[in-house]
Amino acid sequence: MAPGNFTRVTEFILTGVSDRPELQIPLFFVFLVIYGLTVAGNLSIITLTSVDSRLQTPMYFFLRHLAIINLGNSTVIAPKMLINFLVKKKTIFYYECAIQLGVFLVFIVAEVFMLAVMAYDRYVAICNPLLYMVVVSRQVCLLLVSLTYLYSFFIALLASSSIFSVAYCSPNVINHFFCDIVPLLALSCSDTYFPETVVFISAATDLVFSMIIVLVSYFNIVLSILRIHSSEGRKKAFSTCASHMMAVTVFYGTMLFMYVQPPTKHAMDTDKMASVFYTVVIPMLNPMIYSLRNKDVKAALWRFLTNSCCSFKLV
Repeated sequence: MAPGNFTRVTEFILTGVSDRPELQIPLFFVFLVIYGLTVAGNLSIITLTSVDSRLQTPMYFFLRHLAIINLGNSTVIAPKMLINFLVKKKTIFYYECAIQLGVFLVFIVAEVFMLAVMAYDRYVAICNPLLYMVVVSRQVCLLLVSLTYLYSFFIALLASSSIFSVAYCSPNVINHFFCDIVPLLALSCSDTYFPETVVFISAATDLVFSMIIVLVSYFNIVLSILRIHSSEGRKKAFSTCASHMMAVTVFYGTMLFMYVQPPTKHAMDTDKMASVFYTVVIPMLNPMIYSLRNKDVKAALWRFLTNSCCSFKLV
C-alpha cells in the first residue's frame, strides 16, 4: 500500500451489493424474499427430518445437517446485508467483521465436506445396498458430521486469525457486501503473504479433496447404474442421487467459477454476484432441490401438514 494515512481502523465500511441509491429499496425486498424462503425451506427440512419416522435414515440425517449449514451460512450474511440496504453509512465494527468472516468460513467449509459426505452416502447406498446400514451406521454418521464441524471450525479459526493478524489502516472501505477475504486483505497496510498462503493452501486442499470424494463416488455410482439391466431399476437408482447431483453441480460450479479463473479476469463486481449466489441463493435453492425432486420429503410434508391441521381442529 502506498504511503498515506496509516490510522488503524476500528470499523470498516461495506460498499454493499450495489452503490446505486435507486436500487437499495428494490434490492432490499428481493433479498428479504430470498432470505425468507431460505429460512422457511431449511427449517422445514430440519423439522421434517427430525419428526418424521420414515425419514430417520443416514441420507436424511446428512440432509438435516446440510439444511442447518445452509441456514447458518445465509444468516451470517443476509441480516446485515438487509440492514445496509436501508442505511446510508454501511459500517461494520472491526471485531464484528472478524466474527462474521470466521463464522462464514465455518459454514462454507462445512458445506464443502457435507456434500462430499452425502456423495459417499449415496455411493454406499447404490453400490453396496446390502451393507448400507452397517457401513453407514448411526455411529459412523455422527462421526462424519462431528469431524466435518470440527475440521471446519479449525480451518475457520486458522484462516480468520491469520487474516486479522495483519494491520489494517485507512482507507477502510471494503468493496463487498460482507467481510470476505480478498477485498479485506486488499486494505491491509502490512505484508499479506502469510494469510494469503494460509487461505490458498486450505482452500485448494479442501476443494480438491472434497471434489475427489464426490467425483470418485459418482463415477462408481454411474458404473453401478449402468450395470442394472432393467430401465426401471436404473431410473430408481438414479432418482436416489439426482437431487444431490444437482446441488453438488450448482455449489461446486460456483466455487470453481470464483477460484479457478485467472487473476487477470477477476472482476470485483463479478465476484460479488458469485458471492451472492453461494451465500444467499444456494441456501434458498437446496431445500427446493431436495423437496421438489424427492417423493419421501413431499410425502413427509403432506403428513406433517395433515397432522398439524387435525391437531388444530381438535384444539
